[in-house]
Amino acid sequence: QVQLVESGGGLVQAGGSLRLSCAASRTIVNIKGMGWYRQAPGKQRELVANIRSGGSRNYAPSMEGRFTISGDDAKNTVYLQMNSLKPEDTAVYYCIAIVVRSTIPYDEYIYWGQGTQVTVSS
Repeated sequence: QVQLVESGGGLVQAGGSLRLSCAASRTIVNIKGMGWYRQAPGKQRELVANIRSGGSRNYAPSMEGRFTISGDDAKNTVYLQMNSLKPEDTAVYYCIAIVVRSTIPYDEYIYWGQGTQVTVSS
């Protein structure tokens, strides 16, 4: 069983920066990509950003320009650099890893980390 371990969350003032890290407990075979989701109190979980094997990136519109996702395919790690943080960025941030379990028929599985709290004070 793969575990994703996040680190780097914490308390920061508005306008500040944090860098989240996520590492897999063992090598993940057939990984399609990794990414980050977040969930604020009383809200649904939402995509922050993801990065595919090969390097293509996708960001939620409200975070593009402030957040940067990067990763290391060989080490199965992913990072999220968050700048110009706002109080509305306060949430639990979850790391994900997307794995292709079969190609015919196509089937994929998503591993989730336990989450790391990010709190932005005004």
